[in-house]
Amino acid sequence: MAVGINAMPVTFAAHALALIAAIMVLVWNISYRGGLAWEAENKNLIFNLHPVLMLIGFIILGGEAIISYKSLPLEKPVKKLIHLILHAIALALGIWGICAAFKNHNESGIPNLYSLHSWIGIGVISLYGFQWVYSFIVFFFPGGSPNLRSGLLPWHAMLGLFVYILAVGNAALGFLEKLTFLESGAKLDKYGPEAFLVNFTAIVTILFGALVVITASAKSPSPSSSIDDADNYSYSAI
Repeated sequence: MAVGINAMPVTFAAHALALIAAIMVLVWNISYRGGLAWEAENKNLIFNLHPVLMLIGFIILGGEAIISYKSLPLEKPVKKLIHLILHAIALALGIWGICAAFKNHNESGIPNLYSLHSWIGIGVISLYGFQWVYSFIVFFFPGGSPNLRSGLLPWHAMLGLFVYILAVGNAALGFLEKLTFLESGAKLDKYGPEAFLVNFTAIVTILFGALVVITASAKSPSPSSSIDDADNYSYSAI
């Protein structure tokens, strides 16, 4: 059931928080952690790609893909295409971000997949990929029958929000894990500016995720009666 608020004003706050979160994670990894690189003697620069790509690519673009149906005053086929493309870019950047973490671990002699954050991360990216592939086949090309689309649409929306909420929660877990490593290994000041920056970046990320979920569940500014229109049926029907 749709939340009894208009989605459009909420999207403005979501966009603002997305911009703030992107700036914060870039400042952290460039100004405090030394920069970004795919090949470097300092393997930490490789790892720095991981939080940047996962937050900006996976969380922010993935969230923007979800709210695109409610935030863009465009025709349904155009919004559908934007929704699909943004999710594809988010998935690609998420995979790249995970590869950066594996590359850093392999070149630094660090074991892979030993933490809860990494386990959940693999599960999230796998579910995200599955969601995108089956949605492409059913809702875009070649496209399922009207009955199949109408039957799968609520599950598509519910699974999409579940995976996204899990991704946001895992991002917060990742910030906590990295900060804990820095405080214990690198003796980072627990009350220093970098520690506060990391914690506030996590908070802004959670708030952005919350607004994405609220937007997806809020009333559409221009509902449609089309079977596969997520404006009127999918997210608002949860």
